[in-house]
Amino acid sequence: MANIKQNFSIKDLESLSGIKAHTIRMWEKRYKVLEPKRTDTNIRTYGVSGLQKILNIAFLNENGYKISRISKMTDNEISELVKRITTSKSNYNRAVKSLKVAMMNFDQSLFLKTYDGLLEHNTFREIYNDVFIPLLTDIGMLWQAGTITPAHEQFISTLIKQKLFINIEKLQFEKPSKTDKVFVLFLPEEEIHDVGLFYTNYELLLHGYKVIFLGQSLPMEDLTYLSKLFDNTVFVSYLTIKPKNIDEYLERFTESICTGDKCEYWLLGRKAIEIIENDYTLPKRVRAFKNINELTLNL
Repeated sequence: MANIKQNFSIKDLESLSGIKAHTIRMWEKRYKVLEPKRTDTNIRTYGVSGLQKILNIAFLNENGYKISRISKMTDNEISELVKRITTSKSNYNRAVKSLKVAMMNFDQSLFLKTYDGLLEHNTFREIYNDVFIPLLTDIGMLWQAGTITPAHEQFISTLIKQKLFINIEKLQFEKPSKTDKVFVLFLPEEEIHDVGLFYTNYELLLHGYKVIFLGQSLPMEDLTYLSKLFDNTVFVSYLTIKPKNIDEYLERFTESICTGDKCEYWLLGRKAIEIIENDYTLPKRVRAFKNINELTLNL
């Protein structure tokens, strides 16, 4: 458990639950829902159980349960009620909160229950775009702020990828219906954030294209063979933190891999957005997209 964050500030609780710090303080004083410890300088700190409880309380409160009623429940009763509440089509925000609870509790059962509830009324594409993407965006900010640990991020990302694998496999049984492009999906060396790339795989398969998925942390030289194997090859990367020197990487890529006129390199992810926002001039045959929806419009 050494890598799991054990103590949280009231600002951490506010960031994760969406409940303002002054409201949390009021609930503590009036309803005794939390019992924080105090540092030598009288600053509140909360353990994992306190964080889990405020997340559960926030979820129930948003679902119409008053704090006066919640405060009379035991911790087990609160947890069980959270698990019983189904997520309707119009409650994407509640679903995101529910999945945050699942993440902080390392609760696979709650993740699956929330997902199955969404699936009753929504397609997988809707769930991914309206729930998973906002969730992953929030998680990225929480991780950068130090509110959650890499273990939390890895836990929820792995569960999301499991759902992606299931939906990707269903499409892989279908023969490609479009032959004008072959897509090769990969991440550069040291880039391991592959959830976005997996969803790109799903969307391209859904649109009827042949996709060769190579995964994370791939040396550039390993792509040389594929660049010559097909006509109209489109390489695609979802760049989050790597490569560090994007200018040099793209120049090397176009000079050594994507050399023909029928080869392109498409970029998605945080670094692609930075390229667009900074109005950076891309090398020939390289394109950057803000999101997967924009990419699919150019298929």
